[in-house]
Amino acid sequence: MIVAKLERAAEQTVQTPAFEKAYRFLMDSKGRTLAEGKIEIDGDRVFALVQSYETQAGGEPKFEAHRKYADIQYITGGEELIGWAPLEKMTMTQEYDPAKDVVLGKASPADVTPVRLFAGELGVFYPSDAHAPKQAVGKPSEVHKIVVKVAM
Repeated sequence: MIVAKLERAAEQTVQTPAFEKAYRFLMDSKGRTLAEGKIEIDGDRVFALVQSYETQAGGEPKFEAHRKYADIQYITGGEELIGWAPLEKMTMTQEYDPAKDVVLGKASPADVTPVRLFAGELGVFYPSDAHAPKQAVGKPSEVHKIVVKVAM
């Protein structure tokens, strides 16, 4: 997992052609309002999901992990708490779905590191990273986010 301001993120990840395309897209999108939904960047190798939602307070965080893609979760508005845990610390609650490239689970609070992201910041979550997005910082609030999926 990597946490950084968008402008510094490329310095912290291995610069494959796919990651370069992802960061270029995010830099070009900065300050623009994008319609919610999927945006193709490089076919199935790199694409973005533009999302808006209200964060959730309380309850048990819902963890997810992916096998085919890394997630670059970039906050464009609001703030969000994302729980992070090593994949081996996640207890699977739903089998891996290859069509959606997702496995769902839960993690013990003792194994979770909370990551607080503000607008302009991102988290990179690799297939070895279980993560629980959409958590509120204090009370629920509106978040606008671009998740760029990068094939591994």
